[in-house]
Amino acid sequence: MKTNFLDEIVLAQKRGEVRGIPSICSAHPWVLKAAMWETLKVSKTFRVLLIESTCNQVNQFGGYTGMTPAAFAAYVHTLAVENGLPQERLILGGDHLGPSPWRKEAAFSAMQKAAEMVRAYVQAGYTKIHLDASMRLGDDDPSCSLELELIARRTARLARVAEETLAKVPKSSQGLRYVIGSEVPIPGGATAHEEGVRVTKVQAARRTLEITRAAFRGEGLESAWERVIALVVQPGVEFGDDFILDYRPNAARHLARFAETIPFVYEAHSTDYQAGKALRELVRDHFAILKVGPALTFAFREAVFALAMMENELLAPSERSRLIETLDQVMLREPAFWKEHYHGTPEQMAVARKYSLSDRSRYYWGSPAVQTALGRLFLNLRANALPLTLISQYLPVQLERIRSGQIENTPEALVLDKIDSVLEEYALACG
Repeated sequence: MKTNFLDEIVLAQKRGEVRGIPSICSAHPWVLKAAMWETLKVSKTFRVLLIESTCNQVNQFGGYTGMTPAAFAAYVHTLAVENGLPQERLILGGDHLGPSPWRKEAAFSAMQKAAEMVRAYVQAGYTKIHLDASMRLGDDDPSCSLELELIARRTARLARVAEETLAKVPKSSQGLRYVIGSEVPIPGGATAHEEGVRVTKVQAARRTLEITRAAFRGEGLESAWERVIALVVQPGVEFGDDFILDYRPNAARHLARFAETIPFVYEAHSTDYQAGKALRELVRDHFAILKVGPALTFAFREAVFALAMMENELLAPSERSRLIETLDQVMLREPAFWKEHYHGTPEQMAVARKYSLSDRSRYYWGSPAVQTALGRLFLNLRANALPLTLISQYLPVQLERIRSGQIENTPEALVLDKIDSVLEEYALACG
């Protein structure tokens, strides 16, 4: 059986070590560049870099990024070459791979498309596959929840497609590893304010494992089951437009103990904005794979907005990039990615478009108008070193790093370091 770097995380956990790995769930070039730099900077902590794409983000029809799995893999590998990250230190993962993008269609059609997507991911060289068939499809009974047995059968069917595909692409240097379960919101995260989420019960986790294992056996996938490494459960963390639910170890103590009796670890979704202490506690409690995405693009947005505010202080109105205004105009013109997530008065939604923790603005940075404004912002600020007084006002942590010689006084360095400040918390937690 071919090895996979993720095996080391599981084995370390089973030896009682507090080891984990962040999963970078983003296609944003600045986020990926910062993650690659962080990987190289702390090689002992980030031995490898795990980058994941979701079923809605990347699929055989292009997803909302416009990229197929093969195109996304090529994009990431190109960035790795440009930033000096060896290819062997890169793992690609597929998140929520299943019928979610087509859940309004009949089950036969939705599952066919899901199978095609899984096939495309494996063919593209992804070696970490989260299979998720937990959503109700168009002709499922809307009056009741899906039976776990049906979810498991659909999951196993997708695993069979992955295995059959892998047999035809033996060039992969790493073996395929699976993640199962989905005790989390559908891809995209919570859409409404929540006061609390229910931590997965041990009985539910145990039943998911038992029934899914039986479904794998039913498909003749005993060897594939041996390569299931993690179960997605709800540890009690979540975030949304205007709230963060912090990890409370006591609420998840039974889950933590259960993990010590099984050969798997947990995968935690929506860990964005958790404090460093909470991240370390999650890894200690066997949530060894920490998914993060919006917190990283939020940090990018914070840094770029800070630069735009400095630009306003330094340049005449006619010379400014008007980045913040341009981004909001594009979001108003094309509201599909935020209109179901932000609620309230026009004024409240205007604030949310800029500052929401859900960071729906991340879907708009690729817009030609926004890219033009961003390019002009950097061009405007490259001419001269930014005044330390302005950096102190808008990016005080980065000022200290400039003064200590850790980073240069350039717009690019300020942005990358702002993102890196989030990644460092994950590096410390997973070490």
